[in-house]
Amino acid sequence: MSEVVEPHTGRERRDSDRRNAQPGTRILVIDDSPTIVALLKRMLQQNHYEVLVAYDGETGIEVARREVPGLIFLDIVLPGVDGFNVLRTLRRDPITKHVPIIMISGNAQATEQFYVQRIGADDFMKKPFSRPEVFSRIASVLDENGVPRHTTRTGSRIEAAKASPTAP
Repeated sequence: MSEVVEPHTGRERRDSDRRNAQPGTRILVIDDSPTIVALLKRMLQQNHYEVLVAYDGETGIEVARREVPGLIFLDIVLPGVDGFNVLRTLRRDPITKHVPIIMISGNAQATEQFYVQRIGADDFMKKPFSRPEVFSRIASVLDENGVPRHTTRTGSRIEAAKASPTAP
């Protein structure tokens, strides 16, 4: 007796064995490239994530503090404040210090520098990147409930927000 094989649609591969963050998870993309921002935004929105955008470090810090996203994709090479300083600032802020941050860069020197002075990023993604890599990086920072978490997390973002003198 032969087995009936259904036609492969590609959807099985997309849906199988991938851990996704919960729908509605807010993800902040900080990158000065409109192309990279549009690409990531489209990928993330197709998976039902809410996407916040900043095209420079200063704006990224403001958005992160105001919105406290579940996850941040942060380019290393940015105009003004670079990604390393944005990372340092976000890690020192009680409101954002527990937000997982995935650094991204297409610059080979920046990539090397990242590994030399890793200052609290949760993961790194080199440009150009593929859709599977984006979602693999997201899966790498999820807890068992599909919630993004910082690898050295000691408390919740709510606790951190309460501890902040600027919390409402």
